[in-house]
Amino acid sequence: MDIRELDRRAVQASVEVVAEVRPGDLERPTPCAGWTLADLLAHMTAQHLGFAAAAEGRGADLDVWRERPAPDPVWAYAAAAERVTAAFAAEGVLDRGFVLPQVGVDAPFPAVHAIGFHFIDYLVHGWDVARALGIAYDPDPDLAEAAWPIALAVPDGDYRERPGAAFAPSVPAAPEAARFDQILARLGRTPAHGSSRPQ
Repeated sequence: MDIRELDRRAVQASVEVVAEVRPGDLERPTPCAGWTLADLLAHMTAQHLGFAAAAEGRGADLDVWRERPAPDPVWAYAAAAERVTAAFAAEGVLDRGFVLPQVGVDAPFPAVHAIGFHFIDYLVHGWDVARALGIAYDPDPDLAEAAWPIALAVPDGDYRERPGAAFAPSVPAAPEAARFDQILARLGRTPAHGSSRPQ
């Protein structure tokens, strides 16, 4: 399946979870260490806008990645999600290179790989929001299966202990764990207690 369609579905699932957020929820802690739900939504919104800009050839502009406060974080998130989905759907986007400054690599990434990063990020961030709210989040099994090879490609090791690391070190997952739970564990999260750093 086209990575853009997988991403669209993961983003839409995250929009549906974020729609459950109420103003009184914004100070709730999240599985992303040290981040409130307000912090997480600001990050997620900024990343959508940054990836949209990258799809349009403007990813090197650090300003497009900047996190900004929003009077209505839920509305801002939904608007940013719509924008990135439209940017990824643009004709010819899969032939472009995406500049992603936060990855720490100067060379552009092939579009399929860049959208794959975005896909797994929002599949998991949907869980982060749901976990903060205490509500269920169960991605479609085919999304989890498609995300699994991407999760396996994320390097593990001591670098994940460094300040600013995208993910906490991986944690063990039971052999019989569902695929999505295996992804969470691989990226430093567990259903019992979140421990990841924000990406």
